[in-house]
Amino acid sequence: MTPTQPNALEAPHQLQLDSRARLHMTGVIEVESFDESTIVLTTTRGTLIVRGEGLHLQLLRLDGGEVLVDGTVDALTYEDSQPAGSFLARLFG
Repeated sequence: MTPTQPNALEAPHQLQLDSRARLHMTGVIEVESFDESTIVLTTTRGTLIVRGEGLHLQLLRLDGGEVLVDGTVDALTYEDSQPAGSFLARLFG
């Protein structure tokens, strides 16, 4: 019998940030968008927005829910998974 790796929906969501320069995450379901200043991810605990400078995805294993980001991390922000109101209401709210 071979050991199986949990899929992203079963994996616990954990973050480890080392010196604001290396971010290791588990429990990632999807990478919605990314560039050098912003990465938007769907996790088992809601949407996570990573903001910073020179951000690069060094490891992306969505089958296991694992992501590794290098760069300068300035902020980590979670959004509710079920935001209230329409997109325009949230935008201009």
